[in-house]
Amino acid sequence: MPETLPKSERLSGQTAVSALFERGKGLSSGCLRCKYIAIPTHADAGVSRIVVSVPKRLFKRAVKRNLLKRRIREAYRRQKDLVSAPADILFIYTAQEVLPYEVIYADMTAILQKVC
Repeated sequence: MPETLPKSERLSGQTAVSALFERGKGLSSGCLRCKYIAIPTHADAGVSRIVVSVPKRLFKRAVKRNLLKRRIREAYRRQKDLVSAPADILFIYTAQEVLPYEVIYADMTAILQKVC
């Protein structure tokens, strides 16, 4: 499987995200919190879809929020093969400061091993 993150692997739409919040299971590891819900294999050709959130109340500057979102997406992209079954996943950054990529990568590994 190529290590890319195409548009088809990004979760969008209010109904899909609200369903994830209502019925999703939660996990936490270090600087990341995660909500996920397994999706049927016949829907969307069996690919996992993600959405990333960095709260504005923690980081007022859009530059820092965008930096953290890029780091989270890259950490997921490099190890998305750890998710065995297709799922919709929401990642929320919870740390008060901007952490280095290596820390985010390690926390992402811990979460993806627990999901599905």
